[in-house]
Parts: sequence; structure tokens; C-alpha cells
Amino acid sequence: MVLTMFLAVASPTAAPQDLGLAPGEGATVTQVIDGDTVRLADGQEVRLVGIMAPKLSLGRDWLADQPLAEAARDALAALVDGKAVTLAYGGTRLDRHGRILAHLFLADGTWVQGAMLEAGLARVYSFADNRSAIAPMLALEAGARAAGLGIWSHPFYAVRDAAAPRSVPLDSYEIVEGVVVDAAEVDRRIYLNFGQDWTKDVTATIAPGDRATFRATHANPLALEGKRVRIRGWTTWRNGPSIVIDHPEQIEELE
Repeated sequence: MVLTMFLAVASPTAAPQDLGLAPGEGATVTQVIDGDTVRLADGQEVRLVGIMAPKLSLGRDWLADQPLAEAARDALAALVDGKAVTLAYGGTRLDRHGRILAHLFLADGTWVQGAMLEAGLARVYSFADNRSAIAPMLALEAGARAAGLGIWSHPFYAVRDAAAPRSVPLDSYEIVEGVVVDAAEVDRRIYLNFGQDWTKDVTATIAPGDRATFRATHANPLALEGKRVRIRGWTTWRNGPSIVIDHPEQIEELE
């Protein structure tokens, strides 16, 4: 019954070229490993680039099944298991584990990443070397979140309040929202501070080597001071919760 509820959301259709993607080879999915990973008939694994679905432990002692992980896997299986798909690419094509990094499209034009986001069963998860189609993915994620679909009805995946830094989990992929109280450059590193106490509050950091990516898109992080933004990434502790930002798509400027 839960699965039916998720799949009742209409799946978005698109052509790879319209999303800035390069169409690739055809393949058949023979196994769905989790909500964002599948195996093809030739034995290769595909990581659905651009999204992060709830994780299954898959025998890893250090990782517990995340909420709705089975629902995400089952929804992806209903979409693609045993079906012919076309792979499309928007950046780096292999990860460090040897998995293919691709977008998947069904014969009817269904964009699989878009369908998972629209159903509320994944979050946008972009990389500096794989940034194609992020804008439409963010829009689909936002629609599901506004409707409270899937993961967005569970507190584990809540958008964290930067004004309450103690509520931001560490060593976790998180979405954090707040007003940039101060944007500063120190030794060519940019800091976006979300509070007055830099030793406790949430901070986003941009390393000197990553600034060229922002210049290429005419994005100026220092201009975000006083603006309400939403950032996403892995949290660490650096005099308070910190998120490393290495490409502009990790920052959404809000109204």
C-alpha cells in the first residue's frame, strides 16, 4: 500500500538532450540494489547520479537501514527492474568504485531520477564534476517536499534550521536553511556564517581551489550576506557544524 502511494505520482518525462545530457548506450536492468543503484545485464553497476535515496545497510555493520530505504528500493524496482533503459551522461562517467554514473531513461521517456525525486524518495546530491540537470531536479525535489511526500514526511530528512545548530547532525548528508549573517574571505577561503558565534554556529566554507567553479557561472558567494539560502552537503565539525561547498548548485538563494 505504501509503494502504491509513492508511485501514484506522475513520472516526469524528458529527453536527455533537453536536460543537457549526452545520450549513451542502451541496457537492461537485472537487479535493483537500493534506491539509487542498479545492476545491468552485463554485470556493471549504475549509480543514479544526481540523487541520494535512503540507504540500506547492505551488510555494512557501521550503517543501519535509513527510514524508507526499502520503500525507495521497491519504488525504483517497480520503475526499472527487468526493463530496457537508456543511459545518459552529464559529467564524470565512473566513480571511484568503478560504478557507472548515469541518468536513466525508460522507453516511454520517463526520466528515472526525476521520477524518484518527484515521488519524494530521493534528495538532490550533486558533485562538482557532475552538475547537469541540477536545476530541474531541485524543482522536482521542492515539489515533493512541499507536498510532504515520501521522505519529506519523516523528521530524519527534515531541512535543518541553521539558527539551531545543535539540531544539525554531524557526519551526515544534510540540507540546511538560514540567513547568511556574515560572508567573509580569509586567506582566499570564503566563509558563509549563519550565526554570530563562529565557534558554535553553522558555517559553509569554499576553498580557494573551488572558487574558479563559481567564477565560471558568475556566482558570487560573498554577495549572499543578508540573504536567506539553502545549502546541502556532508556535515563535519569545524568550530561548529560545517559544510564544504565546492560548486554553486549546493547553494539555493531563497525568496
